[in-house]
Amino acid sequence: MAHLVAVGRALPGDPYPQQDITQAIGALLTDDPARLSALHRLHAATGVRTRHLALPLDRYGTLSSFGAANDVFIIEGTRLAEEACRAAMDSAEVSACELDVLVSTSVTGIAVPSIDVALVGALGMSNDVRRMPSFGLGCAGGAAGLAQLHDYLLGHPRHAGLLVSVELCSLTIQRGDDSTANLVASGLFGDGAAAVVMVGDQHPRAAELTGLEVVGSRSSLYPGTTDQLGWHISETGFSIMLAPGLPDAIAEHLGCDVDALLARYSLTRREVGTWVVHAGGPRVFDAVAAALDLHGAELELSRESLASVGNLSSSSVLHVLADTLDRDRPAPGGYAVLIAFGPGVSAELVLLRRPEQR
Repeated sequence: MAHLVAVGRALPGDPYPQQDITQAIGALLTDDPARLSALHRLHAATGVRTRHLALPLDRYGTLSSFGAANDVFIIEGTRLAEEACRAAMDSAEVSACELDVLVSTSVTGIAVPSIDVALVGALGMSNDVRRMPSFGLGCAGGAAGLAQLHDYLLGHPRHAGLLVSVELCSLTIQRGDDSTANLVASGLFGDGAAAVVMVGDQHPRAAELTGLEVVGSRSSLYPGTTDQLGWHISETGFSIMLAPGLPDAIAEHLGCDVDALLARYSLTRREVGTWVVHAGGPRVFDAVAAALDLHGAELELSRESLASVGNLSSSSVLHVLADTLDRDRPAPGGYAVLIAFGPGVSAELVLLRRPEQR
């Protein structure tokens, strides 16, 4: 198994109150009073109080093309990703030259070469570091990245690795689009980054660590749901696909997926004391709670994350993971299941355990 050493987070600028964002963004989406009324109602129902944005609010009206928004993504996304990586590395007390693999994920901008190339030089990593960039996993990318890094470290148990997720969701808002999906997305998603340092079981640091271990993972695609969540990509950029049936798909399938993962290690849900759930939104929380028979307290940190920073796409579940570690959860000997959902519809699950005190 692999050991999770530290999680670092980064958020751009000071938080904006949700009401201020609603007022500023509304003028870019519609001039129809009925749709503006719907915008205010939908934003108020997201459970979001504040969000961090890559640009000042008055700059969004100047982004007249997909190319202009993507240029901002490359510049600001690289800067924010570097900040998250440095926070994780400082907390883990590892230097960039000690890292053997860099896993990166994003779904809110495109760069070729991918922005992890810039990170190698900025952070001072070795030029022969193994890079594993991904695009298209959406909100599930952070969980999938943890699983991918874990799998790599199983095969290279003396190595250390870094996962970085960066999402600038605000740059994807479609101007002049007053569809319900775009109105919801404009009130739900925020900007942020997160990074995780992990080491293999035979790494020199492994013997001294008492933090979380990654036990295993599971991926699942839900049939017949390809139109439920994702991007429609056009000349204006990334237009959100966000269907109302998404929570129903989660409620129908998630319980079986979790049980299948736990059964592989002779565990049941009763033995899981901590749930690290992507802050997808109120209806996603309701679906997860229904599927797993959870009550309010189990999703408290996810709801708090949604309220303070919004849904950060692939970075979201890693922010919730950091909050979980800050609360010293799970207890020694206890298990946690980390859950995120993405296009497909897909679910990514990671089983974590805190070892007994050594």
